[in-house]
Amino acid sequence: MAIALNKTTTFLFFLLVNSLVSYSIQSLASPRNPNSLILGLTLASRASFPTYPKASTSSRKIVSIDVLGAKKPSREVRDGYLISLNIGTPPQVIQVLMDTGSDLTWVPCGNLSFDCMECDDYRNNDQLMATFSPSYSSSSYRGSCASPFCIDIHGSDNPLDPCTVAGCSLSTLVKATCSRPCPSFAYTYGAGGVVAGILTRDTLRVNGSSPGVAKEIPKFCFGCVGSAYREPMGIAGFGRGTLSMASQLGFLQKGFSHCFLAFKYANNPNISSPLVVGDIALTSKDDMQFTPMLNSPMYPNFYYVGLEAITVGNVSATEVPSSLREFDSLGNGGLKIDSGTTYTHLPEPFYSQVLSILQSTILNYPRDTGMEMQTGFDLCYKVPRPNNNTLASDDLLPSITFHFLNNVSLVLPQGNHFYPVSAPSNAAVVKCLMFQRMDDGDDGPAGVFGSFQQQNVEVVYDLEKERIGFQPMDCASAASSQGLHKT
Repeated sequence: MAIALNKTTTFLFFLLVNSLVSYSIQSLASPRNPNSLILGLTLASRASFPTYPKASTSSRKIVSIDVLGAKKPSREVRDGYLISLNIGTPPQVIQVLMDTGSDLTWVPCGNLSFDCMECDDYRNNDQLMATFSPSYSSSSYRGSCASPFCIDIHGSDNPLDPCTVAGCSLSTLVKATCSRPCPSFAYTYGAGGVVAGILTRDTLRVNGSSPGVAKEIPKFCFGCVGSAYREPMGIAGFGRGTLSMASQLGFLQKGFSHCFLAFKYANNPNISSPLVVGDIALTSKDDMQFTPMLNSPMYPNFYYVGLEAITVGNVSATEVPSSLREFDSLGNGGLKIDSGTTYTHLPEPFYSQVLSILQSTILNYPRDTGMEMQTGFDLCYKVPRPNNNTLASDDLLPSITFHFLNNVSLVLPQGNHFYPVSAPSNAAVVKCLMFQRMDDGDDGPAGVFGSFQQQNVEVVYDLEKERIGFQPMDCASAASSQGLHKT
């Protein structure tokens, strides 16, 4: 009887542990919901760096000025998570970068006419360089000055100026009835990227992970870009503005979530990161930690949270600047959650304080300053490679924890802080800190929480309650549960 009881107890304990481990993943695998959609994001890396990451040349700043004086979001050409869009009749499949740091969705346009300057990293990747041809779509037409999207895309101090130049009369502008084409736009990104094109409307169809589940928008508004500088892939804007893809899909009233696969899955066509939009993204989240979403008076369309501290092991970085948790009178500050920026960026002198604490904590491994010069990262170490497992040395390095407002803490999963930047050699591997410093300047966010640090973390954007949740998760298992892993 005692033996039988022990077996039963052990079995029940196994069931309990198993249910706890799989709870968060199963919470994503909800039944079909007409107010939700589950999509897959492909992790793409630049062809010249297929396996190992490389530092960016500058941080992503929000503010940039286009030819009409409009403030625009900014980004750099780098690794990212791509979503497939089916645009036109018949549909043309275009992959674009999923970006929570901007609103505009745009695609490269023209068969041979699309011109992208300084895009050499992508030249040999036909999939990433695919273009949309409006002339091959029977449902494509140019956006007009009567559309509110035309005002949004130009966004100058006087939004009627562009259409006045295009020949619209004052009466048609006031009544929003001018049928003249919306003038061409130039959309400038703070890291130096620029796209130029025309506002276009066409049928958009996005396919969910389940067969037969799709969302169709007959008059989807997007930018048809004919020329670009350092912007080759196109972008699906997931900001909070009316132009964003999330808004036009009709899910912006509720929210969405994503679970980014680890960098080791880059360029793997057989598995995709879950992107959940609508009701399902917010179900079964009672046990999740949420931090308030900060609303910038100057940049209301983007996602900000407040950062209170960063802990390295058991040591907290001191003097966290107030700019990381609040805005100044002009709307600058806050920590921006941005899937379009690869690495987390922190302001000085706080960034240097974090580096100093890491250096004082990591005493057993030699720094590799040569690799720092080669990659552009600021802190690299030669770490033993136990059992020939490249990632097993993560536990030899101190953990890093982000502490947000409302007592929300996120311990970065393994591989999100230090990551190999070269092949193993002599039983050691060089790992670098995947953080960078913000560029000098007071405009825009004080810091950026990049996509690399969001790997294997479910990030929930609860737009109804204006809060953002973080929960460590095995995103590969989540992808399998959603039918996003081909075996």
